[in-house]
Amino acid sequence: MKPTEHAAGEQPRLPALIDARALAKRFGEHHPGRFGRALQRMGWSEPAPVTHAVDGVDLQIRRGEVVGLVGESGCGKSTLGRMVAGLLQPSAGEIRVDGQSVDGLDASARRALRLKIQMVFQDPYASLNPRLRVDRIVGEGARLHGLVDAAGFDDYVSAQLERAGLDPALRQRYPHQFSGGQRQRIGIARALAVQPELLVCDEAVAALDVSIQAQVLNLFMDLREQLGLTYLFISHDLGVVEHVSDRVVIMYLGRVVESAPTEEIFRQANHPYTQALLAEIPRLDSRHKTFTAIKGEIPSPLAPPPGCHFHPRCPHAMARCRTEVPRLRGIAVNHLSACHLNDGG
Repeated sequence: MKPTEHAAGEQPRLPALIDARALAKRFGEHHPGRFGRALQRMGWSEPAPVTHAVDGVDLQIRRGEVVGLVGESGCGKSTLGRMVAGLLQPSAGEIRVDGQSVDGLDASARRALRLKIQMVFQDPYASLNPRLRVDRIVGEGARLHGLVDAAGFDDYVSAQLERAGLDPALRQRYPHQFSGGQRQRIGIARALAVQPELLVCDEAVAALDVSIQAQVLNLFMDLREQLGLTYLFISHDLGVVEHVSDRVVIMYLGRVVESAPTEEIFRQANHPYTQALLAEIPRLDSRHKTFTAIKGEIPSPLAPPPGCHFHPRCPHAMARCRTEVPRLRGIAVNHLSACHLNDGG
């Protein structure tokens, strides 16, 4: 094989800023102790229900890349994003940042490493402290971590606000004095103030009007060019993802089912779930509107189906789909899919 060639499904050998392996997150999991186990054996107590939010996910994000993470509500994409950002501790698996395992670091080194990753949240009304003025919201993290001193604080905050498209003269106001779009820009300025390398954007434009969405998306792309940022862009809106992403990762009920360059996902989706998501996008042709809803509802993560999680809703489900978990494997260059149809059986 030539140095410039790659096997089917293999990613180009570029630096990985984030390398997450076999990540899992379960909520409600606890150890009942000897007495609790005895009660369960006698039938006097039942184990607490466990939510399987993320189930054995591998995710690599290369430096300078924009990865779109897509799926229906409840698929685990926000939980995955929060684990990457360090806001949630994985139940299993490992996250490496610039090749360093987060688990193997002491608290101080972990904080320094996590400064490289910041999060922009969905709700611009809930994500800002209503009791703080904007200058403290934006600049407090940078001051705490020694990125700016008291003498340069005002100028530093003003520069972050200006970069995010806000008038620095407004830095003494409170969040309630701003519109939703302006509040989201404050959240972006806060994230940028600690000089991150990766932004995890969790439905960062979903709560905004369409016209404001376009402005904020353009801001994200401008910041990418100016600062060399990397993005994990979480969204349920495939139109937004198509506009901003280099690569798209599709999640369903805690698992990655497909990953490919954006153009290929929209041109030649492989997994039945991805195909269903694309078919669900309303389209307008010269004669009539077309819209195809995905059959059924996403199952509960408290009791996910065995085998392929998508099989109860899949029009191509076979007997093995009900019992055997499909492996995520390469089907083309840089294109991964987890479907038994690719096995020819």
